[in-house]
Amino acid sequence: MIVESRNPATKWSLSALFIIVLMGWGCAGGPRDLQDANLENADLRGADLRGQNLQGAKMWNAKLQGANLENVNLRGADLGGANMEGANLAGADREGARLQGANLKGVRLQDANLVDAHLQGANLQNADLSRANFRGANLESANLEGANLQGVDLEAAKTEKSAF
Repeated sequence: MIVESRNPATKWSLSALFIIVLMGWGCAGGPRDLQDANLENADLRGADLRGQNLQGAKMWNAKLQGANLENVNLRGADLGGANMEGANLAGADREGARLQGANLKGVRLQDANLVDAHLQGANLQNADLSRANFRGANLESANLEGANLQGVDLEAAKTEKSAF
């Protein structure tokens, strides 16, 4: 599988991406731009992607359980159906991200920017959402049972049929 990006300098095989992640290259000054990358169905369980630019990435049904996505740029990324159970998304910028039906059970989203994010039907059960910004986000039919909502901004968010 090839990881594709708009930037021709960032076209790697998925196995090369795993090597980069395992070596920590992405966190040590190596390639950081995976903008618009096609990571559909990618298995990135436990990957360390701190600080990466995944803006506009297509990550449908990606497996990201336990991944470290701290301070990652996911603006406009499409993570529909992705499994991110137990992932660290603290400080992540997910403005306008599409997360319909994603499994975010137990994720850490403290201080995350989720303005205008699409989270319809997402599972946020037991997630740490403290101080996250959900202004204008669509949380219709989302499961937020047991989630830490301390300091969360839900101004103009759509929460119809959501479980709290």
